[in-house]
Amino acid sequence: MITRAFANIITTDIAKTKAWYVDLLGWKTEFASEWFVHLKAHDAPNVELGIIDATHEIVAHFAESGGGRGMVLTVVVDDVNVAHDKALSLKYDVVEAPTDLFYGQRRMVLRDPVGTLVDVSSACPPSEEFLASLPHRSVH
Repeated sequence: MITRAFANIITTDIAKTKAWYVDLLGWKTEFASEWFVHLKAHDAPNVELGIIDATHEIVAHFAESGGGRGMVLTVVVDDVNVAHDKALSLKYDVVEAPTDLFYGQRRMVLRDPVGTLVDVSSACPPSEEFLASLPHRSVH
């Protein structure tokens, strides 16, 4: 079951990209770090946008082919392992098998038929180091 979906813009200038959406459209910053910003529309709380630094380890190996620009569609599901098994049975282009990431997501990455990167994730425990770096924030 899908629980959430949003686009992530890959950028080489996270501050400038964030400012563009905040200044023009009035998005609210829900989360910000050096490598990722999560925005929500102020008047439509279910409308979300992520902005990812193209040089960060979680996308750098994908972003290289796009010159550090582009988009990743994120779809949050109950169990990424079930989605992975289905993707394999359908012979879809799995770029990265499910992997636990430090910020609390178990992610696989696929390429859709037109080349769009699709991050399919489910929750997993975040690393203690990551939690310690955000003492007053909740992790989604």
